[in-house]
Amino acid sequence: MSNQGPDNSKIVKRLLLTVAGMFAFGFALVPLYNVFCEVTGFNGRTNNEPAAVSQHEVDKSRTVRVQFITRTAQGIPWKFEPEIKEVRVHPGEVRVVNFLASNPTRDDMVAQAIPSIAPAEASLYLNKVECFCFNQQPLAAGNDAEMPMQFYIDPEIPDHITTFTLSYTLYDMTANATPESLALLESTE
Repeated sequence: MSNQGPDNSKIVKRLLLTVAGMFAFGFALVPLYNVFCEVTGFNGRTNNEPAAVSQHEVDKSRTVRVQFITRTAQGIPWKFEPEIKEVRVHPGEVRVVNFLASNPTRDDMVAQAIPSIAPAEASLYLNKVECFCFNQQPLAAGNDAEMPMQFYIDPEIPDHITTFTLSYTLYDMTANATPESLALLESTE
């Protein structure tokens, strides 16, 4: 009597190909998700490129409340806070809000702020002309810094968005600092 069962080596090859394909898909997911978030504003991610100053007229008939929240990631001992907790802005109006950072340690450090917005839909209408979050922020030991964020809200923002929260989380990037950030640190010594 002959054995009509499947060839085990073919099954093993198929399983290995399936595992390799799943592994590759897992690596591709993160860049695809980042592109999706950037295009749609999903997950409250904001654009990390400077916007041109608005040529729109200011819509003085409406006001949008923008709240600011800051936090530091685990392992970064900096003090980090907005100069003011919220502003009321007319769509199309350019505003500047300063964020204050302090490095109380005895070590020079480099940090990077990652923004997010809630509700996520509002991220499509926030235009940052200048932001400390675009670049790494070097700060020498014991020093303080004032970091500006200049922005405007697109006048096309839907009427139902009357308040949104812009949150920044500060991460320690010292181990992965860019040469430009390190050069700025050296110039302050």
